[in-house]
Amino acid sequence: MCGLDYRVAFAEAAWESALEGTARLKRVVLGGKVFRLVELTPATEHSNWCETGHLGFIVEGEMEIEFDGETIRLSAGDALNIPPGVADRHRPRALTDRTLMFLIEDEDA
Repeated sequence: MCGLDYRVAFAEAAWESALEGTARLKRVVLGGKVFRLVELTPATEHSNWCETGHLGFIVEGEMEIEFDGETIRLSAGDALNIPPGVADRHRPRALTDRTLMFLIEDEDA
């Protein structure tokens, strides 16, 4: 065994409240990466633009992501790859009662 953690144990992580209690997430940090399981609902308000880059997968539900001048729709089974920065700033919105995303980000982002 080389001593690395190969397993991201979401089952052992506690849910944390996010976005004024309208969303929740589980967060695991391993090897300089942040792995997040994020649950959004239609009540989730993301009033500020997010400039963080995201790489991830829609596990359950449907959502829209608003960019400057464009909105895309994502469903369970779709992946996403959003670069960091102002040019790709975005806001998510759940379209179903529960939208579950798996995201991977750099720890220093």
